[in-house]
Amino acid sequence: MPLACILIFQCAIKTKDMKRNYILVIVLAIVFGAAAAYFTTDRMLEKSADRISVVRNDSSGITRSVNLSADDYPDFTFAAESAVEAVVSVTVVKRSETYVPSGILGLFFGYGQTVPREQIGSGSGVIITPDGYILTNNHVVEGATEIEVTMNDNTTYSADLIGTDPATDVAVIKVDGESLPTIPVADSDNLRIGEWVLAIGSPYQLQSTITAGIVSAKGRKMPNYTGEFKIESFIQTDAAVNPGNSGGALVDKTGALVGINTAIISETGAYSGYSFAIPSNMAMEVADDIIQYGSVHRASLGIVMQNIDKNFSSQLKLSSEDGVYITGVVPGGNADKAGIRAGDVLLKIGSEPARDAEAVRELISSYRQGEKVDVTVSRRGRELVMEVVFAER
Repeated sequence: MPLACILIFQCAIKTKDMKRNYILVIVLAIVFGAAAAYFTTDRMLEKSADRISVVRNDSSGITRSVNLSADDYPDFTFAAESAVEAVVSVTVVKRSETYVPSGILGLFFGYGQTVPREQIGSGSGVIITPDGYILTNNHVVEGATEIEVTMNDNTTYSADLIGTDPATDVAVIKVDGESLPTIPVADSDNLRIGEWVLAIGSPYQLQSTITAGIVSAKGRKMPNYTGEFKIESFIQTDAAVNPGNSGGALVDKTGALVGINTAIISETGAYSGYSFAIPSNMAMEVADDIIQYGSVHRASLGIVMQNIDKNFSSQLKLSSEDGVYITGVVPGGNADKAGIRAGDVLLKIGSEPARDAEAVRELISSYRQGEKVDVTVSRRGRELVMEVVFAER
């Protein structure tokens, strides 16, 4: 009996120990499971802050989810912080006189007086030399009697107009400064469609405003730009540009200057997704001439051109629609001296194709007085290469 009881007791003790062990295991499992769930959830939440799920429909109609990391998106902080120091706000005063009639008699008989009128405008500019040369748009400073420049640190300077070039809408002004922040200049020819860019300026007098977008197109024409020697090869972007941005910087993701913000196309006068900038290569060539000579020493070919389309090509029985038709040659001009004749089709300037009249004007503008280039023309179906020595326009 005692043995049985012991046995039962022992059995009872073992059973209780096993139950306790089971309970302990369950408790520990719950604790560790909760801890694991907490840390896993916390980690997932942490990662979710850096990742975004994008739903895409493929060609088969199947919806797929693609996770993108924050590292997959560009970081513009370096470009913005470095370039903004060299972008300034430009305020101009334009004075004129307005005739004001004197009463009712003045309306009918011309009695009255002229009253001085003052207009204040604003734009942006880019510091290109440490001693204070600033690149901006011609339309920002045209007709200005006073120019004031405000730096990113709110320091203000009085500025002088050095020169302008209406053909490219480029102007250079100068402040009396030392060791001013400048911006590196990139080769705008290397800019690619779809590349990220930042527009920096002072829209609506909101100084040092930075917006981002991509390069939508290159070599874009502007229908509202007029003039005999207009040069059109704009960079089109969707970076937000508004009144006051004119003359400001368009920079790449490294903070280097690729263009000067100049115009927008909009039915309202405000940003609508179509912004245009002068390529930095063109702007800097013009600025260098203005700084050195006070004006642009632009080369001239001395021809009158017409674009070739299908109808024009058919009427003149041309072999193709390539190139630009030369309708006239200036007597004694550079083309005339090289042997180019009216009726020739201009195919190339150097190694660059003559796509249309605007492209030819841009190509010619890149040359300076005294420089030489081989020009390829088609004459009665034969290709001829002639050396042209450029003289100043």
